[in-house]
Amino acid sequence: MAVPKRRTTRSKRNMRRANHDKVTPVNLVACANCGEPSLPHRACASCGHYKGREIVAKTPKS
Repeated sequence: MAVPKRRTTRSKRNMRRANHDKVTPVNLVACANCGEPSLPHRACASCGHYKGREIVAKTPKS
């Protein structure tokens, strides 16, 4: 049976384990209606449009 010749240091062990927990940045796309950045495949938070249609009715702020 194979046995490690040397003990793996804490640094090397942690570097190996760190690759599993990497966080990818949020991908934002410009809204086709208002141009505000929004999440893909979701209605725009500022204007309420999705795929060229108004999904969420937004009232203008006074």
